[in-house]
Formats: sequence, C-alpha cells, structure tokens
Amino acid sequence: MLTVSGLVAGYQTGSRVLNGLSFSIQPGEVVALIGRNGMGKSTFLKTLTGHLTASAGQIEFLGNDIFNAAPHDIANAGIGYVPQGREIFSDFSVEQNLLMGAIGKSGIRNAVPQWAYEPFPILDERRKQRAGTMSGGQQQQLAIMRALVGQPKLLLLDEPSEGIQPSIVQEIGQTLARISRDHSLTVLLVEQNLELVFAVAQRCLFMENGVIAEEVSDVSKLSNDSAIIHKYLSV
Repeated sequence: MLTVSGLVAGYQTGSRVLNGLSFSIQPGEVVALIGRNGMGKSTFLKTLTGHLTASAGQIEFLGNDIFNAAPHDIANAGIGYVPQGREIFSDFSVEQNLLMGAIGKSGIRNAVPQWAYEPFPILDERRKQRAGTMSGGQQQQLAIMRALVGQPKLLLLDEPSEGIQPSIVQEIGQTLARISRDHSLTVLLVEQNLELVFAVAQRCLFMENGVIAEEVSDVSKLSNDSAIIHKYLSV
C-alpha cells in the first residue's frame, strides 16, 4: 500500500532529519513507528502528507507516485492525518469540525454521516458544543473522527496519547483497533505510549537518526523485550 524508499528531508538547507528512510506498509496493517524525540518521526509524517518538501527519495501510495505532491492531492488520494496537538478548530462546533473532514473530498458528500458519531458517543452528545471547550481527550477523539469522515485508506496518527488521561487513551486504543479490524483500515501510529502501541499495533518500526534501525514483526513479543525498549526509547 505504502512504499517509502531512500527518503531524505529536513528543515534547513544542509540539515537532514530523514537520512534515506525506507520501509513499506501492507493493506490492513496497523504499524507503530517508535523512537525518541528528535529521531524524525513527525518529520516523516509532515513529508508524507506534503507539508514538508523532501530532497530525495520515493514515496508510492497504492501504486501512485506521491513524492512531494500537494497536501490536498495526498488527502484526496486516501491518506488521513491527525497531527500532533490535534489542531482542531477551537471556535467551530464538534459538528462543524467533522464537516471539515468531508469538504473537498472527491466522491464524498459535504455532510457529516451519522456513523461519525458512533465510535465516540461523547461527540454525539456535544455535537453543537464549541470544540475548544472540550477536554484534551475529547478533542483527540474529534480529531480522529474528523480524519475518518474523509474515508481514508491510510490513517496517520502523530502521538495521539499526548496529554490525555489514561482512561481516554485506553478508549481510543480499543476503538482504533476495532475500526481497523472491522473496516480493514491501514494505520501508521507514531507513538511512545507503549500501552497504546500494544493495544493497536501489529508491527513496530524503531526509528533512529532518520532511518529504520530495527523492526519487530510481532508486537506481542515486544512486551517481554525490555532491552529493545531501553535501546530506542530511554533518554
């Protein structure tokens, strides 16, 4: 589904964050991208979604070249993105935020479908509430559903557990796992919260200095391997 080859990107001339990043994701997989801060995880998501220009490499999605494509073209190709910090529209209602996930998407009606309120019932209860008055966990649920309203084939999540109470993180994990399973949704999860990783992901990629340094193909085995966790997550 997604193939990344030799990707090079950074934020300033001569400053490289991604140093030839290469990996692939198969349809229906839930893959966790793990690593310490500053290793290039968020940089990769910004590059993949067209918000940061790469200097070299290849990105193919569903057999199509999307290397350095415009963000709206990448979104319309079927990639949904929930950025770090959620970036919901604070002055919009819950319903208006969800509507933004549908507007401009080819083949999708400019309306909020009823199913968008079902995974997280709090969104239905508060559909007319201004999103900026909601808790961080509720805003994260809203951001996830805003991306899903666009009916992506690949969902990108950047640190969805950040600043959220454990009970909401658990709910988000259970819901994402169920949606992925029931709808064959492919997910790339950038996360350092291992409980969420264990709840959702099937495979883990460990990122170090802008490349994939190691891979664990069965997440269930990771819980008993403290050495690899210490190697890539300890400061």
